[in-house]
Amino acid sequence: MPRHPSFVATVYTKRPSDPSAMTSPFPIPVWDQQSVDLDKEVETLRRKLGVRGDIVSPQGRAKTLEVFGEPLTPDEVVTRICEAVRREGSPAVLHYTQSLDGVEMTSDEIRVKQTAISKAHESADADFLAAVRRVRGNINEFQRAILQNDRTINIEEGGSLTQRFRPLARIAVCVPGGAAAYPSSLLMTAVCAQAAGVEEIVVVAPPTKFGSENRDILAVCGELGLGEIYRVGGAQAVAALAYGTDEIPPVDLICGPGNLFVALAKRYVYGEVAIDSIAGPSELVLVADETMAPRLAAADLIAQAEHAPGASLMITTSGELIAEVQGELAQLLTQVDRGDEARESLLEYGALIRVADFDAAVSLTNQIAPEHLQIATKNARDVVDRFRSAGAIFLGPQTPVALGDYVAGPSHVLPTGGTARFASGLSSNTFLRSTSIIEYDSAAIAAVADTVSQLSQREGLSAHGYSVELRNQN
Repeated sequence: MPRHPSFVATVYTKRPSDPSAMTSPFPIPVWDQQSVDLDKEVETLRRKLGVRGDIVSPQGRAKTLEVFGEPLTPDEVVTRICEAVRREGSPAVLHYTQSLDGVEMTSDEIRVKQTAISKAHESADADFLAAVRRVRGNINEFQRAILQNDRTINIEEGGSLTQRFRPLARIAVCVPGGAAAYPSSLLMTAVCAQAAGVEEIVVVAPPTKFGSENRDILAVCGELGLGEIYRVGGAQAVAALAYGTDEIPPVDLICGPGNLFVALAKRYVYGEVAIDSIAGPSELVLVADETMAPRLAAADLIAQAEHAPGASLMITTSGELIAEVQGELAQLLTQVDRGDEARESLLEYGALIRVADFDAAVSLTNQIAPEHLQIATKNARDVVDRFRSAGAIFLGPQTPVALGDYVAGPSHVLPTGGTARFASGLSSNTFLRSTSIIEYDSAAIAAVADTVSQLSQREGLSAHGYSVELRNQN
């Protein structure tokens, strides 16, 4: 799950650039298995991008010093904010909204008025709303299809065992609002919850032009029928949702992307409330062979890198493909709107990796356990089951990650930082809780009484055995 997924499609525009960039290969790091310790390089990259990597911009560090008066680590910042919100409630939320977001408001201004939501929805561009409805339909169809249903088996001697699934009562969606507006994140979370049957869905977004003040965000809320929206972001929003304030009742689960401070705050409050994941920057591993067009490969790497930060790795056995992709990167980076950001991200967190054979490509990919895995090989469908750990897998050269980000149906909120080894992406099932229902009749309890007695005696819990034996006597 990326911290800042992108929604607005990039507009390709020619910009002034160094003419030599059109012919010189882009200097993205190249790791050759014969000369580089790939295990070490992958671990170094993971440390940089993980929630323990403390990736904070110079502006962010300056803001920390300004607000707290000392150079705190992100963990320390989050602890102070969460504990203040736990103790003080709304006053702490308002204080940090003013000091961190630069917005001063009163407690009765925290919640977005329904009139603002309705106005944004009514005045929204028709084509935009049509796209939103199409995406909503795709997500809803897929998420309802995979939803867990109750299962019952009968006990041979008499009785039954049931696993029952029910939706959570109240959940919250965090919507980022720093660098751009992200209606897709709202769709990819809230619609999953709606498909599960959640009745109360809360939205929090910082009071910025890309957050709760953004007309597109409010229009999507109106389209989805979401009316409980709060003008709060960052760690203070997560804490308010977990502990509750006078204005914001607590929720059962917090989901959705955010920056490092949001991720750390979700980790801090976990246990008080459920969370979807602790997400880091977005990631792509592109496994490609000579059948992948170099320009398509370069475009897919840039699309991931423009998250900035975003890890873009290509793994291949073809040295020729690596050279061609370097050339295509040099050209395409001069043509995309976020070319400068993508360039920095590719230099810092990207790599073209040459391995000896396909077995090595599979092994390295499974070690990385990426958020997004794109298999662009001639036999992608035949080899997909060899890749055991990825948040989402995209098969073939005609299936870029952007389809999953915007329109396909599975949620784009996915595990990052290698956590795909043990974690799954957000889905409608994230918003369910299961309960087992056990019913025995007299014949069934008689059949197991001796088994219970044997185990309870050895554990020194004789009353357990007696509670069964007593019923068996009757």
